[in-house]
Amino acid sequence: MADRQNVGLVVVSHSRTLALAAVSLASEMLQGRAVNIAVAAGLDETTFGTDAVRIKESIEEVGGPAGVVVLMDVGSAVLSTELALDLLDDQSARDRVVLSPAPIVEGLIAAAVAAAGGASLREVAAEARGALMAKAAHLTEPTETTTGIPGEISSENTVDAGGVVGVTETSVGQPIAEQVVGVFTVANEHGLHARPAARLVSEVRALDASVQLRNLTTGSGPVPANSLTRVATLEARRDHQIEVRASGPQAKQAVEHLLTLAGRHFDEVVGALELPARAESPSALSSMLPSVASSSQTGPLPASPGIAIGPARKLTAVPIEIEQGVIGDPASEWRRIAESVAEVRRDIEHVRVRTAREMGAAEAGIFDAHLTLLADSEMLADVKGRIAAGVGAPAAWAACLAEVERQWAELSDPYLRERAGDVHAVGQQVLRSLTGATAEQVLAVGVLVTRDLTPAQAAGLDAERVSGVVLAFGSTSSHAAILARARDIPLVVAAGPEVLDIPEGTLIVIDGGSGELHTDPDPEVLGQFRRRAGELAERRAQELALAGQPTVSRDNVSFEVAANLGSVADARSALASGADGAGLVRTEFLFLGRSTAPDQAEQEQEYVAIADAMGGRRVTLRTLDVGGDKPLPYLPSPFEQNPFLGLRGIRLCLDRPALFREQLAAICHSARRSPTSVMFPMISTVGELLQARQILEEAAGPSGLPADLRVGMMVEVPAAALKIQSFLPHLDFVSIGTNDLTQYTLAAERGNPAVASFSDALDPGVLQLIDRVSRAAHGQVDVAVCGEAASDELSIPVLVGLGVRELSVTPAAVPRVKANLRQLDVGRCRAMAQVALTLASPDDVRKLVLAMLSESSA
Repeated sequence: MADRQNVGLVVVSHSRTLALAAVSLASEMLQGRAVNIAVAAGLDETTFGTDAVRIKESIEEVGGPAGVVVLMDVGSAVLSTELALDLLDDQSARDRVVLSPAPIVEGLIAAAVAAAGGASLREVAAEARGALMAKAAHLTEPTETTTGIPGEISSENTVDAGGVVGVTETSVGQPIAEQVVGVFTVANEHGLHARPAARLVSEVRALDASVQLRNLTTGSGPVPANSLTRVATLEARRDHQIEVRASGPQAKQAVEHLLTLAGRHFDEVVGALELPARAESPSALSSMLPSVASSSQTGPLPASPGIAIGPARKLTAVPIEIEQGVIGDPASEWRRIAESVAEVRRDIEHVRVRTAREMGAAEAGIFDAHLTLLADSEMLADVKGRIAAGVGAPAAWAACLAEVERQWAELSDPYLRERAGDVHAVGQQVLRSLTGATAEQVLAVGVLVTRDLTPAQAAGLDAERVSGVVLAFGSTSSHAAILARARDIPLVVAAGPEVLDIPEGTLIVIDGGSGELHTDPDPEVLGQFRRRAGELAERRAQELALAGQPTVSRDNVSFEVAANLGSVADARSALASGADGAGLVRTEFLFLGRSTAPDQAEQEQEYVAIADAMGGRRVTLRTLDVGGDKPLPYLPSPFEQNPFLGLRGIRLCLDRPALFREQLAAICHSARRSPTSVMFPMISTVGELLQARQILEEAAGPSGLPADLRVGMMVEVPAAALKIQSFLPHLDFVSIGTNDLTQYTLAAERGNPAVASFSDALDPGVLQLIDRVSRAAHGQVDVAVCGEAASDELSIPVLVGLGVRELSVTPAAVPRVKANLRQLDVGRCRAMAQVALTLASPDDVRKLVLAMLSESSA
């Protein structure tokens, strides 16, 4: 047992695995001497996050007369620790706690050795702070200095993303402060709105630097870069120039990092997720789908397609009442704020992880802005100041958040204005925690009519209970709309405040694809919508009823329609939808949202579960496809200027052979039980393929490769398509990933709105690569397509004409794609596709496809 008279240590980290490893490493240096070390890390064994309550308990666990030194990792760990101090009841205990800025690994080692030797609190803290001195002295050249240009920094001294300048000096040449300056141009379509701004703020908080931002285009600022509420006031829109000015030990790293992030658009995922989905139309295959109404349209706007008919339902909850009576002392009131913020942070972290697993990383990223708001030091300081002036906790919180919401609502940019909803959502969650008010909920089946939805509410809607949603406010690009589309719930937004007066139970009708909204419709209108809904439902039912039958074209050519999966639940859905197999299992779903990689046993269990859920149909498991653009915290990789061209896919796996071998062993285990294929992503050289196959054979063990295991590769890199012939002797099949193949062929990053118009899978250049692969593989190996083009009704005839005989799509799209294929004449598609290869643009290709389909239906 460690001596409680010695200084105690607390390790605060987002990752429990990282914290435990750091403690283990520090223990190796103690030579058997005991030190009081407590770990407050992660929300649970696998979920990243920090919990102020757990940190408080850890401080109490190791605390004593000698005091406690707390070491923290990044971002909100500092906020959570500060909140933990506010939760301590004993003022003397708070006075004996030192929050150390030291690096968590080196700092812990130095602090543990000092504490084990009986050093004082001041000495232990000093040892932690100086932990990097030896490393710095060893790695820094004696002549290394900060590069700079003397004189007042001006526009001539600043540079665009990718460069920095140096030291501000007085007129007599004496440095007054080291400031590194850089400039970037905002490239995000909607400017620095909540999500990219939250990413910027979180990155700044992780660095030991004071960073200020100024909008050079408008002259607004400077504002502290570690405050989301202040960054929003810059109103940084697309093409605005933003100056970054930093000082402190990591000033240069801060500026360089922010400029690089800006060059990557702060890793914002955009595209179809940000725009309303196209409405499903009951018309024939060749019809053009209706376009979405413009943002200038008045009245309800279409936000998520589908028809919903039912009684109006309201969110039911006890109103939040701000107490006006006697309040406690300021310390007690602030402790209430700290406890509620910690509780809401935990709730949001868990919703974020669940959303990432069920809907995807892009949807989960919506919650980053909420977490960043809860860590906003300026906002919390405002609340604390109001409490110190004698205001109670709920009133202080409500007043501060109302002011921030007002500031955001008054911004001139409409997209940024709508982010005031994020402030409101966070404010309400904390207020409910402070006051004990129950959360809002839908109590009966019907169409939900409400002012707006928070991301957490949208993510938690019960689709069995809520058939559609009408929002009085909001927009087609709101977080609620994004999540509704991901959950396939019909939604109209901006319907106006008058809809809030619709009585509970009133029959309403909405079309989320056209924006139509009818309240208490007359029999004729109701009948029309019921017919439309019936036609849509009937078409879907017919397609679903036939989905389990073989897919054969008009001229008797057979096809396989498989499903793209990301979970066991997806597999069950795919089987119910009539999928012929799983054409792509994104195995990275097992590796996301956790602090350690899944072991072989866990992978075996999941792969077998997916195979069982598919009822014996063949399952194609794509090996881990992560890397620079989809990093995992437990697989650190070097910083990359362009992660899409970096260490990702098969490159990362070959760089981590132990991890790769373990996954392949798990795949072999599944292949010995049911039909299984393994597929390697982002192959660009034959050497990569041969090396992957060698590790596969090693992983299979003495018994050799399973007899029914098929080996394939993704064709995503133009080089692989151009030299496909050299890969074929080593393969059983190839699957063309049209998303990445299009991106790399056209040098247009998918998800970048600035070049979105270039990223089109029907570009003749992309089609020529698909044609080359299909021709070379004909008669040797099977060719599949698993990208988004596989489910696009105007792309399918072209792919069929180029020789593709397997399409892998989302489970919900399987019946529709099968129905489309049954209507095609492959011979006509083949002739049409050859013409398409000679055309100049994807628009020309679409016109050609529409002409063929029109003739076929005539």
